Amino acid sequence: MLEALEKMSTTQQEQFKDTANKILQCTFLSRDKKDNREAYYFLMSYKQIFDDFFKILGYEITLDMASGSVMLTGPNAQTVMKLKRDETLILLILRLLYHEKMKDTSLNENIVCSISDIHEKYDYLEIKKKLNKTDLVSALRLYRRINLIEATGDLTTSACKIVILPTILMAIKSEDITEVVNTINRINVEEAAE
Repeated sequence: MLEALEKMSTTQQEQFKDTANKILQCTFLSRDKKDNREAYYFLMSYKQIFDDFFKILGYEITLDMASGSVMLTGPNAQTVMKLKRDETLILLILRLLYHEKMKDTSLNENIVCSISDIHEKYDYLEIKKKLNKTDLVSALRLYRRINLIEATGDLTTSACKIVILPTILMAIKSEDITEVVNTINRINVEEAAE
């Protein structure tokens, strides 16, 4: 691996460092997100070197070229992001919206939803505790930071449009969308029992 790195130009070595730091910071990269595109293609071009580098640290890179997504997974539970209840529900709702809207779009189109779509789905699922604006905005900022969504506008306004990136398929791997709904229902039942 060191040999391969040494063969790179100074510019490529810098780009390797920047890309490695970006994926360590964000966990996900999406080819569809402008500020990820260069890192995505660089990682794709030098995948074996990245694999060797992260293997030393105990991490693994998953590259899905069909969706243009990259995910970094860690060796143990300490590297798993702990989500709050509302963050989990919002993530699951985003996954449901992605699934629903994917049926109505072509493969080349972005999956776009609005803040009101999230509220409507939340209400439709009859979740006992109401979703407040602060928790929603906080969760959406988190998902934007780790490259699961991209916002086109101010997240605090209802006019904001949210592009749900294909990386969400890696974050919630469930092939069966009913599993996602069942998870939401289980969280709702657990909350009602408290």
